[in-house]
Amino acid sequence: MPSQTISVESNALQVTVFIDEDGSAYLQQVIPRGSTPQPSASKYFKASYAPLVEVRLAGEGTEKHKSSKTLVGTYVGPRLKYKSHETQYGTGSKTLNVTLEDSKIAVTAHLTVYDSTPVLRSTAAIQNKSDKPIVITQLTSLVLGGLTTGSQKWWADYTLSVPNNSWFREAQWIEHDLPSLGVDDYGAYGRPENHWASLAHYAVSNRGTFSTEGHLPMGLLKRRGNAETWLWQVENNGSWRWEIGDWKDSVYLVAGGPIETDHDWRQRLGPGETFTTVPVALCHVLDDYESAFAALTQYRRTIRRKHKDNQTLPIIFNDYMNCLMGDPTDEKILALIDPVVRAGAEYFVIDCGWYADDAGWWDDVGEWEPSKKRFSKGLKHLLTQLKEKGLTPGLWIEPEVVGVRSVVAHQLPDEAFFQRDGQRIVEKGRYQLDFRHPAVRERMHGIIHRLVTEFGAGYFKFDYNIEVTQGTDVNTSSPGSGQLDHNRAYLAWVNELHDRFPDLVIENCSSGAQRMDYAMLATHALQSTSDQQDPDRYAAISAALPTAVTPEQGATWAYPQPEWDDEMNALTVVNSLLGRIHLSGRLDILSPTQFGIIKEGMDVYREIRADLPTATAFWPLGLPHWHDEWLALGMAAEGGGTFYISVWRRGGKDSVELPIERLKGRDVQSELLYPKAFGVDHEWRKDAGVLSVGVPSELCARLLRLTVS
Repeated sequence: MPSQTISVESNALQVTVFIDEDGSAYLQQVIPRGSTPQPSASKYFKASYAPLVEVRLAGEGTEKHKSSKTLVGTYVGPRLKYKSHETQYGTGSKTLNVTLEDSKIAVTAHLTVYDSTPVLRSTAAIQNKSDKPIVITQLTSLVLGGLTTGSQKWWADYTLSVPNNSWFREAQWIEHDLPSLGVDDYGAYGRPENHWASLAHYAVSNRGTFSTEGHLPMGLLKRRGNAETWLWQVENNGSWRWEIGDWKDSVYLVAGGPIETDHDWRQRLGPGETFTTVPVALCHVLDDYESAFAALTQYRRTIRRKHKDNQTLPIIFNDYMNCLMGDPTDEKILALIDPVVRAGAEYFVIDCGWYADDAGWWDDVGEWEPSKKRFSKGLKHLLTQLKEKGLTPGLWIEPEVVGVRSVVAHQLPDEAFFQRDGQRIVEKGRYQLDFRHPAVRERMHGIIHRLVTEFGAGYFKFDYNIEVTQGTDVNTSSPGSGQLDHNRAYLAWVNELHDRFPDLVIENCSSGAQRMDYAMLATHALQSTSDQQDPDRYAAISAALPTAVTPEQGATWAYPQPEWDDEMNALTVVNSLLGRIHLSGRLDILSPTQFGIIKEGMDVYREIRADLPTATAFWPLGLPHWHDEWLALGMAAEGGGTFYISVWRRGGKDSVELPIERLKGRDVQSELLYPKAFGVDHEWRKDAGVLSVGVPSELCARLLRLTVS
């Protein structure tokens, strides 16, 4: 057959698939619309294409000269040949479906582009065409070779940034040069022995129910000099893997959900049955990383479920962090209500403990019945008092777990829990519920329905505090497959809740941000971003959060304390002003001066929050690092006339220069928004495109606004 190219394009992106003479298919180009592809510097440019999909089946190994430890180089991928393609049209999007097949299977790559942003969303679906069962051990969502073919020395011209994401230290990006990761020019390309496959690779993966424990499911490959940026994310609330490597004189990228080698995942398909991978999003800009993050932010806004919360950005008070810490009573909450109202909060969330008579509730959760000991007139009466004060009440709950001492553990069948080899899995004194089971979904629907309709809850903080890495082997092809199906069933259940209660706000929390992925965040209205209790450390998290979550979804704690000085209390407020406010702390015992500092911050937030749902982030000092003495996060409001900048000092010199290249040569007025009465020197230097900021305290923060004349 003659070779051909097929493509799909939007206002923002063009994606091209190349079909060669023997029917093999390759993702050839993913380029911003209107741009000119960089000329190839590799004499192996065509050879640097990688198969459109890579598949492994049980019993089929790896091609000669290729490593079985990578996601590329399978027997099956090159064996699949082009069959057909079609284009589907959606609202603001187009999807190119390319179907490949061999004698056993048909695989369709789904490649979606959007009018609003240069991002490709890719999945793959596989069907068993044979008359016998087959077992899939790997199916990639995205395969792209030739990312660096415009460079003669790609190993030196590109760097890879990886986001570490641990409990208390979220969204911390670390930049690596490629040779330090073992991805380098090996001098083996084009030799007669055909050592042209991936000689080295670097992989990042996660296994288990904490999808972002260790790393966010993201990566950033950028060319030095800010000429080009690739940015990607895997969208799964469980296991995933991505990798890059040296493939035929260039860098390849492969990404997807669980596989056999990393996650004990195997999917058995009977004749005619199908399986679809988790989505992977890939952004490509011929610009710097800030442009890439802006594009990905717009994409995230496009794919998520629409909710009015993301437009109105109400202030949420939660009684947990540096406040009641899981020990609520009606007396303690009643003392907080009036200060919370005066501060300007619109929601009051009672966090963990409301269902327990004592502090030993960890391994006894599951009934979700209010404690009668903690609330003398009942929880319903207390929530009614919150509503009478104009506050929407909310409750904390862990819908996916049951404590080993809970009566619920004996009320549900064994098949309703994660198991291995006939035994229930126990993690930290809890069982993991399996949302594939109808009894689990029905029971949890009943609990939420009662708390909403009888008690008046309008907000839920869905937390999750155990990590199950084993998966479940009940009614499934493999433990990894059982876990993936549970992940999907859980999200379907949350979406059903939104369908039943459209105004209900549901927060995603997993020991802070251990599931801060865009499978969860396409479903939940907002995200708890950390359990970090020190505001000065939290600053480094706050400054980096827009890389991981849209500003209007990223909820950051502001938790003032009476023993802190005014600068520290102002800093904890600044941490949350360019995202979502999770107000907490001891508002009830602050001095009038301290309370005034907090209320001023809430007033400022109400003034600026209408700009945040369409704003995009920038970083005048670069992406933050954990121990940086100065941090800066900017938000560019839609329209290009208003910019907000949070600045933190955590030591070092008393002044800093913030380069803002996009405003260089323009007339700009700078003003201090918060805290108004605190000292700060600020000056805009038009010719240099620099905002100079000086502050007197070694530990402090300020919010400024820049307005273009």
